[in-house]
Amino acid sequence: MVEPHVVTLRATRAGDLDELFRIQLDPEANRMAAFTAVDPTDRAAFDAQWERLFARDDSDNRTVRTDGRIVGRVARWTDAETGMAEITYWIDREYWGRGIATRAMRLFLDTQPRPVRARAAADNAASVALLTRLGFVEVGRDRGYANARGEEIEEIEFVLR
Repeated sequence: MVEPHVVTLRATRAGDLDELFRIQLDPEANRMAAFTAVDPTDRAAFDAQWERLFARDDSDNRTVRTDGRIVGRVARWTDAETGMAEITYWIDREYWGRGIATRAMRLFLDTQPRPVRARAAADNAASVALLTRLGFVEVGRDRGYANARGEEIEEIEFVLR
């Protein structure tokens, strides 16, 4: 029997950024996430985004680790338009399908106020299943421009109360 991976979260720090940048370069992960940076290979833009995130009082950014390695991140911020907390996650594709995202999100959600919103590309079956498994409920659908796909696609909005 294969033992499940031990997943831990820690506050993201500057020393994590090289690995987080490497992880988010994966073309398949970008396609699945869909709503990504205009140019995921632009390190200066990546660093500027993290500088803004570190400066925000309303965000909580955690690095996901397993087996002693950085494998992704989870984050929460307050959406300026709605005033609602929103979460996101990104896991290294090498670790997909091992339950790591589910465990990381459960750990993170245990520390977060409710309600919290999450969004996923409608055709990203893995993310839709993960959010549903965690108790998120679909509250709407919209179309938006997905940088990673170069086209407008359907997005599902979920809420966890």
